[in-house]
Amino acid sequence: MDDLEEILDDTTGLLDHPLTAARIAKFESWKAAGGEPYPYRYDRTDTAAELGAEFSDIAAGDETGRQTAIAGRVMNIREFGKLTFAVLQDGSGQIQLFVSKGAIGDQEFSKFEMLDVGDWVGASGEVIATKKGELSVRIDSFVLLAKCFRPLPDKFHGLKDLERRYRQRYLDLIVNEDARATALTRAVVIRSLRTSFEERGFLEVETPMLQVKPGGALAKPFETHHAALDTPMFLRIAPELYLKRLVVGGFEKVFEINRNFRNEGIDTTHNPEFTMLESYEAFVDYEDVMRLTEEVVMQAAIDVTGSPVISYEGREVDLTTPWRRISMIEATSDKLGMTMSLEMSLGDLKNLAYEAHVQVEDSWGPGKIIAEIFEKLVEADLWQPTFVIDYPTEVSPLSKQHRDNPMLTERFEAFVVGRELANAFSELNDPAEQRRRFETQVAAKAAGDEEAHPIDEDYIRALEYGLPPAGGLGLGVDRLVMLLTDQSTIREVVLFPHLRPAE
Repeated sequence: MDDLEEILDDTTGLLDHPLTAARIAKFESWKAAGGEPYPYRYDRTDTAAELGAEFSDIAAGDETGRQTAIAGRVMNIREFGKLTFAVLQDGSGQIQLFVSKGAIGDQEFSKFEMLDVGDWVGASGEVIATKKGELSVRIDSFVLLAKCFRPLPDKFHGLKDLERRYRQRYLDLIVNEDARATALTRAVVIRSLRTSFEERGFLEVETPMLQVKPGGALAKPFETHHAALDTPMFLRIAPELYLKRLVVGGFEKVFEINRNFRNEGIDTTHNPEFTMLESYEAFVDYEDVMRLTEEVVMQAAIDVTGSPVISYEGREVDLTTPWRRISMIEATSDKLGMTMSLEMSLGDLKNLAYEAHVQVEDSWGPGKIIAEIFEKLVEADLWQPTFVIDYPTEVSPLSKQHRDNPMLTERFEAFVVGRELANAFSELNDPAEQRRRFETQVAAKAAGDEEAHPIDEDYIRALEYGLPPAGGLGLGVDRLVMLLTDQSTIREVVLFPHLRPAE
């Protein structure tokens, strides 16, 4: 392990190490020279980006007479005798500091030499361009705002260790421009989605994260206990049932950009804590929700990239509406080269599952088996945006029965670049049928299915007051950000992904 790696790995406080000892010594010298070690505030007048925009046409050697006060982190220092150049990075970008011994005097110049790469600094002076045309601030005063006691990775090698990047995201954001860009793009995506729904008349709401019944999806929840109420509770796996309660209450268009929690595996597309957008609209069905989905995703792509046609892993993805539509059973049949159906015997379906390397549980019926074969064989090939429609009732406990086939539901999942992006359906609003579906799920849970849906009596009671025809949507925000930033793992788009505790 080299010196820098040793310091990066240390979690017990500053090491007694030459690389940190030298920085500590400079900090002590700064204080001894009368510098305030941790000032309370700094009056900044401009950002790097604002100055860059204002003086975009500045000529080499120009002196503008414009005074400014800027603040940020020192990312590079170059010393040339009586001149020092430093790169200052703030939240908007970078700008150069031009430090002349003749301009600020021997004492202040010596104090500037006490700075290290990584230090937070405030500086004021005149906006100029160097002889080489570099936009700069020729400083007449500066102040240390916070000392960086640990050295940063150098700009050429950056922070390459993936696990360290995720564990020390603050360090990753300092030195990795791509990480900062991804975080900013995520904000653009969320703003685009929010605007799209608000422009369509949807009301943004908030629903409970702590729930007595974990409902709205087939997933294993995180369990906790409420001490004051002395009752077990669950982190929500979805806000669905509460949002539909709001539709029962008279809010005809609602949406929530929410955090969900599922006690399941971690991989490139799954994090135990993740962000979804869920919406519900009265008087529409899943056909309407398909149009809504493709429109808001296409708009997000335009807002981020300027075009509905993007590149992902070197391949073109065209998000222009309308998207392709195909039924789950048809897509699976096409892949197998034979016609599948829910009327096939369990034995034949199990044989097909075996050939597809799908391990079948005893509790599975035809619908579940076909769904698992589809997931195994078909999903990865769905590169261009595709709505896979009409899922078996067995795997869709909250979806309305298909109007043309009672063994299916009016449900779709949207797939892009081989992974699920959204799940939606015409909402089941018959309380008696909903109870039957819940009871089937309870039987599945008794047979060992940890993801089966529990019975939510209060939700059934809400349906008994009348849920109008409605369409609902669950859109994976993290996966949409992955798509629009060309990232292959969810850990790149979640600022603080979950990892095993470090040893």
